[in-house]
Amino acid sequence: MPEVKSVFREVLPKQGQLSMEDVPTMILCKPKLLPLKSVTLEKLEKMQMEAQEAVKQQELATREQLQ
Repeated sequence: MPEVKSVFREVLPKQGQLSMEDVPTMILCKPKLLPLKSVTLEKLEKMQMEAQEAVKQQELATREQLQ
């Protein structure tokens, strides 16, 4: 492999301790696809539609009884 020249020059201390800083970097990951509607929201909508259907059926039954 060819040697790459760096813009920065490495400096090592002649005496004392050598320390190194660990700088956290961002790591990109695959995007997670989220559903447009949650399972709970779908269940609530289904329950609401069933309740509306039950009310409609009761209204029809009461109209038939009145006639």
